[in-house]
Amino acid sequence: MKTSILMPIWGFLLSMTLASCNFFSSSSGSIGVRATGVAYEVVVVADLSLWDDAVGNKIRDELQMSVPGLPQDEPSMRITYVDPADFTGMMTYVRNILMVSVDPSRYTKASFHTERDRWSSGQVVVHVTSPEKGMLLDYLEQRPGQLVDYYTRTEMSRMSRVLRKTHSTWIEDKLKEKFGIVLYAPDDFNSSKDTTGFFWSSNNANVGRMDIVVYTFPYTDEHTFTKEYLIARRDSALGANIPGSFPGSHMATDANNVFYAATSQKGRYCGVLRGLWQMEGDMMGGPFVSYARVDETHNRVVVAEGFVYSPDTDKRAYIRRLEGSLHTLLLPGESDAQEEQQKPEASE
Repeated sequence: MKTSILMPIWGFLLSMTLASCNFFSSSSGSIGVRATGVAYEVVVVADLSLWDDAVGNKIRDELQMSVPGLPQDEPSMRITYVDPADFTGMMTYVRNILMVSVDPSRYTKASFHTERDRWSSGQVVVHVTSPEKGMLLDYLEQRPGQLVDYYTRTEMSRMSRVLRKTHSTWIEDKLKEKFGIVLYAPDDFNSSKDTTGFFWSSNNANVGRMDIVVYTFPYTDEHTFTKEYLIARRDSALGANIPGSFPGSHMATDANNVFYAATSQKGRYCGVLRGLWQMEGDMMGGPFVSYARVDETHNRVVVAEGFVYSPDTDKRAYIRRLEGSLHTLLLPGESDAQEEQQKPEASE
């Protein structure tokens, strides 16, 4: 029986077996194990006839599409393929599973639905089903990004929950005092710069340096949330507060490499910029991601941003860790309960 492994995790699973098989009791009283595996890794369970055909190509292309806003191509997900006959034992404990099935006797249309904690605690399982292969391929082609978006949002939520338990408490206190907001920065952040209306913190690492900034400006109207306006505000705030190594050098946005998207956080509008920053008059640069949200209580826009400086290394893990921190942002009147109520779900 043929099993094609794109990114093998068998060794990892074996090493984690004893650590991961700590039993827990769910609210329903059932017994299970904690999910294993690493973030942004997906086990795909499908017949080889699907995996080696156009359906498998489509799934691989989507899950391994480049992470937007990075200076080099880095795939969104790692994939492990498993034949259904081999999907047993430890493999069923993995945190992210995609099950693809074509069966005319069971399905009448192509569909996408999810379930949680099927075989382990903290697990998500996505089912993509159809009565026939061509219909399934059409379904996937008509919904580009659905799979990768779901798994990405799920991993961000997981990271946010971890940060709520383990984070920099001194940065938490500083942001509450300065802006009246909550944001959980990684606990290895050890320095800061605090000026009027602007806060900057960093882990100051030699490799994989990560920084978080928070600033505000008055909210005037809906035209605030455009790519051009948010870039202008970003360049103004960061240009004035983040200098380079040489006199006159300062941070700026690489306007030719920026993406803007509207999303929702805590049930409210959020404008997201992601792309590349550079130092005017210096040679530094890297990726950033910025969340802008309206604080209706104070009629202002709160911007929280993370940026990375790590030349000659992959940057996906760093920028995703920072974005997980941005997901914890709470404006006045918001609570963690709102985040829990909006766990990523999908059914179609």
